[in-house]
Amino acid sequence: MSESTHYDVIILGAGASGLYCAMHAARQGHKVAVIEHGGKPARKVRVSGGGKCNFTNLHVEPSNYICSNPHFVKSALARLSPWDVIGFLAENGITYEEREHGQLFTEEGAGRVAGALVAQSRRAGAELMLGREIDSVSGTGPFKVASGDDVFEADKLVIALGGPSWSQVGATDLGFRIAKQFGLDIVRSYPGLVPLVFSKTQQDICREMTGNALPATIECDGVRFTDPLLFTHKGISGPVTLQISSYWRKEMPLSIDFLPGQSLADFIEDNRSSNAQFKNLLARILPKRLPELILSQALAEATVSQLSKQQVEIAENRIHRFRVTPASTEGYGKAEVTVGGVDTDGVSSKTFECKEVPGLHIIGEALDVTGHLGGFNLHWAFASGAACGDSL
Repeated sequence: MSESTHYDVIILGAGASGLYCAMHAARQGHKVAVIEHGGKPARKVRVSGGGKCNFTNLHVEPSNYICSNPHFVKSALARLSPWDVIGFLAENGITYEEREHGQLFTEEGAGRVAGALVAQSRRAGAELMLGREIDSVSGTGPFKVASGDDVFEADKLVIALGGPSWSQVGATDLGFRIAKQFGLDIVRSYPGLVPLVFSKTQQDICREMTGNALPATIECDGVRFTDPLLFTHKGISGPVTLQISSYWRKEMPLSIDFLPGQSLADFIEDNRSSNAQFKNLLARILPKRLPELILSQALAEATVSQLSKQQVEIAENRIHRFRVTPASTEGYGKAEVTVGGVDTDGVSSKTFECKEVPGLHIIGEALDVTGHLGGFNLHWAFASGAACGDSL
């Protein structure tokens, strides 16, 4: 075997976590190779935030992450602040704008962020091997990675292959399969930050309301979010839906409040003398078609001044506590993240090294760590990549 095939560190996957790790590891003086099956690095980064790249959030906290061990994320997050990420981008001439909830988006676009990650990894000395299928991984120091006719060796191996969400940009479950091969436990995974699909009987509302958006609070299993909701032809999407989807499991009911922060009873009381039909009054505060679709015809067409106490209670339940049990999500193809992954109990929260397999490290989305919508997942990719890269 020629000398050129041996590295100090091999990183599998050229996404945000892999490239950030490569940059930090190469800056420590390590000989680093990044092996990526796709022809283009950082493909998820390039399409993130609708192409604008929501790269971090000013309010990053451990509570913004779903993980079987909620303490696991604390160490890495404490070592990489949003301002560190802002500084990295600023060094590469990338500026940002702040949007609601502390979300930071680039002004130059996601492609520039991907370009900076690639350029800085290479500048630090990392070698990027693109379009290389990972045929097999074996050994435990040195680790051997076979790709076509070539075999690459390294004392340390980093799995940064993400999860199977966004399969259209080349995502697979290869990281999980390699982890299992080394005897690591996998927390059952499912699509997160994904639109929800209603059952056939409830899709009439969606078809009638397709394209309509309104603020809403959705609660599921004791967790609640308030943000815009968007009706699709087969269910619901929009930020509030994506947020709650990471907590939703099959057959769990949702409770939707279509008037968050308002009181329907107070609104009716303020308009008690009105002789308008109830649905016409509601059209002042809700999308016009919605009241007819979620209230009975008799209630929707009742005169406001004639509404009984019981009718007001029924209306409150339908508008503030609309219950629906989705049939499914739209699956990994439409999911922004994978919930679940490699069990963090077997991984060091400081170095990301596997406790039972010295030299093997796992970072980013391949782990059982999932951020909320709003820049938290990219921040985790950077934080875990930096912590691992520095520790190597």
